[in-house]
Amino acid sequence: MAAINWTRVLLGGLVAGTVMNAGEAALHGGVLGADAQALFDRYQTSQPGSPVPIVSLILMTYVLGIASVWLYAAIRPRYGAGAGTAVVAGLAVWVIAHLWSGVYLGMGFLGLIPPKLAYLPVVWGLIEAPLGTLAGAWLYKEDVRS
Repeated sequence: MAAINWTRVLLGGLVAGTVMNAGEAALHGGVLGADAQALFDRYQTSQPGSPVPIVSLILMTYVLGIASVWLYAAIRPRYGAGAGTAVVAGLAVWVIAHLWSGVYLGMGFLGLIPPKLAYLPVVWGLIEAPLGTLAGAWLYKEDVRS
């Protein structure tokens, strides 16, 4: 079995993270922007003035992209190289990151967070995570050195 090509995991992970960050920007900055503002207004608070929260979320999305390509590389020997395996890895990432957090927010903060803000990101992530993983996996190649 070939060793994981960490350079390609990082490169592919950055691509996956870029796709995922673009999706998150479209979702939260566009589709859910007014709903998020309404939530801030409801609780009479303002959005953070510091860039730290948004920068942290962007960086963690890159970490998620790297993890998704690492997962693809790890399951490749068992499932084979290709788009199908990338989608399987992306769906695993969706379950671990998107589905879990949506249920956590929706059920854990029932009545505080509107269902649209809790569950639309789950549905969105069902497209975003496999697409990002697929884009990153496209760049992944096994290290042929022994």
